[in-house]
Amino acid sequence: MTSGRPVEVAPGVVRVLAPNPGPMTGPGTNTYLLGADTPVVIDPGPDDDAHLEALLDATGGRVAAILVTHTHVDHSPLARRLRQATGAPVLAYGPAPAPAAGLDSHESGFRPDRRLAGGQVVELAGLTITAVHTPGHTSNHLCFLVDGMLFSGDHVMSGSTVVIAPTDGDMGAYLRSLRAVRRLAPARIAPGHGTMVDDPAAVLDYYLAHRLERERLVAAALQAAGPHGASAGALVEGVYEDVPASLHPVARYSLWAHLRYLGEQGRATCPEPDDVDAPWRAVRDGGSTAGGRR
Repeated sequence: MTSGRPVEVAPGVVRVLAPNPGPMTGPGTNTYLLGADTPVVIDPGPDDDAHLEALLDATGGRVAAILVTHTHVDHSPLARRLRQATGAPVLAYGPAPAPAAGLDSHESGFRPDRRLAGGQVVELAGLTITAVHTPGHTSNHLCFLVDGMLFSGDHVMSGSTVVIAPTDGDMGAYLRSLRAVRRLAPARIAPGHGTMVDDPAAVLDYYLAHRLERERLVAAALQAAGPHGASAGALVEGVYEDVPASLHPVARYSLWAHLRYLGEQGRATCPEPDDVDAPWRAVRDGGSTAGGRR
């Protein structure tokens, strides 16, 4: 994948890769152009001069609308400058939430021109686009369903799973959103990072199984920690032994999200659940920790 070069990934769908590769973004953020003469742009990406020029070159400066899946800084900031350059309105679930604990990387001050609700259908550039509210990675996350293709933002990525960072990120909400998307049965997924997903059912099933297995490991580790409990940071090495140690500082946020979800189920307790460093304790009569399946 080469940044800045338009690549047709499906009939009428062009991907332009932003030049922001990294541990959290993979090859970079995928911006999608839908339609021919005056396309819809999905996820304009980071505030980057070269990426703005690539999008203006690919569209000829004609854009019908700018859709944003969520307000993280690798997906939404360029919307403002692209709107200024093209006059196209920005559509999203809503503004960025207030700063939260955890890996808060929302674009400060983001406000769409038009707010979209989950289930809302819009007609743009001759396309019928359904907004699918998928909270979990962020509270304001949308996917967009177009002719059986799901533009998934960070709800589903290619080649990796997704970090869930409280307090805006929510593991219970994420699992419910995964199941809702599984029921939609999209034919293909165009992710916010990585290559096209051609077998969505298998990937979604893997995501669900992966999260449930991680939940089982977290619950078992918390039980083993004894009556004094343990923090997310204290548990991360044992629970994420399959992940390089260099990524453990990030992984502890997803582990924290699992702990908070165990708390939601009555299986764990914490005096300060909004503090990533606070200790959690297993509630032994709060349900089975053998599998985490409900």
